[in-house]
Amino acid sequence: MFTLTSDRISNPSASGNGFISQDRNLRGRAEGTIAVAVQPARIYAPNTEIFAEGARAKSVYQVAFGAVRVCRILADGRRQISAFHFAGEVFGLEPGAHHEFSAEAITNTGIRVTRLSGNDDVARHLLPIALRGLARAQQHLLLLGRQSALERVAAFLKDMVDRQESFDHIELPMQRSDIGDYLGLTLETVSRTFSRLKEAGVIRLTTSRSVEIVDIDALEAMVG
Repeated sequence: MFTLTSDRISNPSASGNGFISQDRNLRGRAEGTIAVAVQPARIYAPNTEIFAEGARAKSVYQVAFGAVRVCRILADGRRQISAFHFAGEVFGLEPGAHHEFSAEAITNTGIRVTRLSGNDDVARHLLPIALRGLARAQQHLLLLGRQSALERVAAFLKDMVDRQESFDHIELPMQRSDIGDYLGLTLETVSRTFSRLKEAGVIRLTTSRSVEIVDIDALEAMVG
């Protein structure tokens, strides 16, 4: 049986090989959790659409493994990315009946789907998830309000550090162009800023998708 906690979907009976038992942030069965129907994880290839903008919002989704970007194509053809989601995180909860953005797999990604119902208990327990999503949206707006590219990229890296709970190494499954569309910067600006942080001794680029945080204090100082 799967249960919906205040911010994630958990399976108290998952084996050691399950994605849920590997997530350090997941709590065990807590008072007030409720049973919901969760489907087995579906695998999505890179750049495959999970749901489309305008589609009926009948479910919430949890990343079993991999990574997801939530995005929209603007009228002028530019892409806007509003959020990234990683293993254990829940997304797809909407204020209305339809999805405001599309969701796409960044890498090979497993997604678990929880069908929503009209049950009042389910709706009540979804509130903390909605509030968490609102908080992330507000943080993204603050990030976009930063004036310099250096501040935006530094804030993005610090967010990745916090979410991956690692102070010396982070994985970035998304491409630099994804980061640019998330931060409101061009690909060239993102690449130059990463190089600038590297030259300053703040980070080390171990691979194109892996970053070592050399000076976390300096990174935090840039964020302010």
